[in-house]
Amino acid sequence: MIVIKSGGRVIKNSFDKLINSLSNYNESAVFVHGGGDIVTDYSKRMGIEPTFVVSPEGIRSRYTTREELDIYVMAMNLINKNIVSSISSKGRNVVGITGADGPSIYAERKKRIMIIDERGKKRIIEGGYTGKIIKVNNEFLLGLISLVNYVVMAPIAIDVNEGVLLNVDGDQMALAVAKTLRADALVILTDVEGVLVDGKVINKLSVNEAKDLAKKIGPGMNRKILMAASAVEEGVKRVIISSGLKDNSVLEALSGKGTVIE
Repeated sequence: MIVIKSGGRVIKNSFDKLINSLSNYNESAVFVHGGGDIVTDYSKRMGIEPTFVVSPEGIRSRYTTREELDIYVMAMNLINKNIVSSISSKGRNVVGITGADGPSIYAERKKRIMIIDERGKKRIIEGGYTGKIIKVNNEFLLGLISLVNYVVMAPIAIDVNEGVLLNVDGDQMALAVAKTLRADALVILTDVEGVLVDGKVINKLSVNEAKDLAKKIGPGMNRKILMAASAVEEGVKRVIISSGLKDNSVLEALSGKGTVIE
C-alpha cells in the first residue's frame, strides 16, 4: 500500500494527467491532495484577501482566520469531490474524506505562532485555525482501504477538544498517514522533476544525505526532504519526490523517476 501526495499547483495545472496517472495505478492507495492556490482564488472571489505569514525558518504559510477557514473547508471539499468523481469515471472504486471524517486525523489548534514581521522581527501572534497533527486513526483508514482502490483525503483535521475544523499542511498529513500505515512508498508529486542541485535532479539520497542537503536548499523543498528522511526513519520503505505534470506520473515515480530517499 502506498501514500501519494500532490500539491495544488499540480492539481490546478495538470488535473487530467494526474487523474489518468492515479487511475492507471492498480493497487490500493491513499491520495492526499493540496489546493492552496485554488483556496486563494476562491477567497479573492469572495472579497477576502488571504494572509500569509513567514516563520523564523523562512517558511511561508497561509494564516487561517475564522472567516477564511469556511472558504478553506469549502474549497478543499470541492477539490476532493472533483478528484473523486474523476477517478470514479475511470472505473475505480474511490471514497473522498477529510481528516474530520471518522475522525481520521486528530490535530491541536495552534494557540500561538511565531512569525517574522514586515520589519524582519520575530513576533508571536494568535495561531488562528491551523493545526498540528497529533494522531492518525489507523484502524479507520485501513477499514476504508480494504473496501476501495483509493481513499482521497483533503488536508482538514479536527480538534476534538475545541470541536473545530483545522487547516493542516498537506505534506504533514501525507507524512503522518504514511508513517502510521507503514506504507511501502510515499510518493510526493510536485511541479518540479525532483530535488534539484545546480539544475540537475539528484536521483538517490540516503537519510543522512537528505538531512545534510536540507540545510543547503530553499525552504520549500527542504521541508519535503526532511519529511522524507523522517518517514524512512519511522518505517516507510522509501519516499519519491517526482514531477506530477507528466503522463503516468505515479508509475514513473514508483519506477524511480525523480529523487528517491531510502
